Amino acid sequence: MEPGGAEVLVLQRDDHRGQAVVAFDVADVDYLRSEAGAEALREVSTLALTKATLVADIASARSRFGDRAAVLVETTLLRRKAAAKFADPQRWLFTDEALQQATAEPVARHRAARLAGARVHDATCSIGTELAALRDSAELLVGSDIDPVRLAMARHNVAGVDLCRADALKPITRDAVVVLDPARRSGGRRRFDPRDYTPALDALLDVYAGRDLVVKAAPGIDFDAVAELGFEGEIEITSLGGSVREACLWSAGLTGPGVRRRATLLDTGEQLTDADPDDCAVRPAGRWIVDPDGAVVRAGLVRNYAARHGLWQLDPDIAYLSGDRLPEGVRGFEVLEELPYSERRLRQALAARDTGAVEILVRGVDVDPDVLRTRLRLRGSRQLSVVLARIGAGPSSRATAFICRPSR
Repeated sequence: MEPGGAEVLVLQRDDHRGQAVVAFDVADVDYLRSEAGAEALREVSTLALTKATLVADIASARSRFGDRAAVLVETTLLRRKAAAKFADPQRWLFTDEALQQATAEPVARHRAARLAGARVHDATCSIGTELAALRDSAELLVGSDIDPVRLAMARHNVAGVDLCRADALKPITRDAVVVLDPARRSGGRRRFDPRDYTPALDALLDVYAGRDLVVKAAPGIDFDAVAELGFEGEIEITSLGGSVREACLWSAGLTGPGVRRRATLLDTGEQLTDADPDDCAVRPAGRWIVDPDGAVVRAGLVRNYAARHGLWQLDPDIAYLSGDRLPEGVRGFEVLEELPYSERRLRQALAARDTGAVEILVRGVDVDPDVLRTRLRLRGSRQLSVVLARIGAGPSSRATAFICRPSR
C-alpha cells in the first residue's frame, strides 16, 4: 500500500502472547500526527488502561472517538511500554512489533558514537530509533524502509531526516555506511537462524559486499554460523542494565586491526576486545568471586576481562573469576566457606550461618536454583549467596559450593 492509502482497521491475534494488537495503516498514522490526533492522545493518556479497567476505558474512548479509539488506546499503551527503552516516549509513534525490535536509546547512542562523522544510510529504519541517535553525529544521514506504515511513523518520530521508501536488498546509496536491522521476530516469536531474518543475513552480506556495513542481530547469534556466511568483521556484544541487549556486526573497515569480538558494558562504560591481553591463571578461590557481565561471557572474553582486572579463573572451562579485590563498580561475592556440593551439606552449612534467604548462581552443575532454594528450607535471618561451579575435568571434576556474602 502506498503512503496516503487507507484500509479497514483490523485486530490481529498475536498467538505468542495471546493478546490483541492493532494493525495500523498510513491513514491512522496521518491522524495520529495531526493536531486532532495529538489532542485525542492527550485525552486517552489520562485513562488508567489497567487490566481491571481496560474494557471500560476502551468503551469510554470509543464513545468519544469512535473508530479511532483502537489506534489511540494502542499508541498510549505502547508509549507506556516504551518507557523501558526510551527516555521520553510520549512523542513517539509505534507499532507493537516495531517497539519489540526497537533499540534501547543508550545502545543506539553508543552505536551512533562509533559512527560519528560518517555518511550513514539506515536501510531498515523502521520507526526511526537508530536515526534519532545518528542525526546529531553523522555527517550525512538518510533512512529508508519498505514498510509504508513504519516509514510514516518515522517521518513523525525523526522529523527533518531525509526518508524514502525502498527495499533494503536494492541499494539506493553509495559511499555511505549502511546500517541494517533485519526483523528477527514473526508473530511475536524470535528467529534464531540469521538466514531466517527479514531480510536474510546471507542476502544482506551478498548485496552489500565490499561496503562498510553495520548489522544489528540477536544476542544469541551463532558466531560460527555468521562466519560460514562469509562475514569477516567484528561481532560486538552489548549489555545494559545488567543484561545482554544485542549483538552487532561491524564490517572489517569499521573496526580495529585484528578485532573480531568486542564486549561493551554500557553500565560501566567498559569495552574489551579479543585483541586485548588474555594471560590469566587458574587458581583456587581467593577472597572474591566475580560473575562477569553477560556481554563478556557471550563474547568469549572472560580471560581478557580477568587479565585486565588482575583476576584468575576458578576453572578454565567455567566463567567464574576470583581475586583478592573487586574491580571498581562490579558486584562480587566474598567467600565465607567452600565445601564439596551436596544438598545436605549445603543446607547444614547455611543453617549454621542463620541463613534465611539465599541467592544461587550456577555454572557447570545440573541444578535448578529455584528448585534448590525451595528444597533448602531455610529459616534463619541472614541473606547470603551461593555460587555453585564444577571444578576440574573428567573423573576428577567436582561440584563445589561457595557460601558468600554479596558486595551489594
